[in-house]
Amino acid sequence: MRTLHVGLRVSDLEPSLAFYRAVGYTVIGTVETTPFGSLAMLALPGDPFVTIELVHDPARGTVDLGTGFHHLVIQVDSLEATLADLAVKGIAADPPAGAGRADGPQTSWITDPDGYRIELVQWPAGHAEGITTADFPAPADPARPPAAP
Repeated sequence: MRTLHVGLRVSDLEPSLAFYRAVGYTVIGTVETTPFGSLAMLALPGDPFVTIELVHDPARGTVDLGTGFHHLVIQVDSLEATLADLAVKGIAADPPAGAGRADGPQTSWITDPDGYRIELVQWPAGHAEGITTADFPAPADPARPPAAP
């Protein structure tokens, strides 16, 4: 089993497509008429699979994010280069966090036209291409007594 993609409802398709294209996504297909509205399927360069589906139904009005959705995460090769590229394209990003730490990720945040937050992550050299069990300390063994001070 694996997660295939996330569907994001958007208020206005054209500004959303412009934003996601500027981030680096490519539209690999569209479906014009569904019970949910029109769909635009997006993938990042080098990724053979759709990772975001933009869902646009003008009859539903503007998006209200509510409190259920928090954020998406995009892995980048170079956070510095990505932020410079986005700035040229008019996309503002939060200041990078974690910079200068060789053992941890560097991150920054951007926001799409509907208010969806996107975390940009650059993993340190040698890190897996995602979060794994290796990123968390091993749980304590309840059968082993605590170490003496």
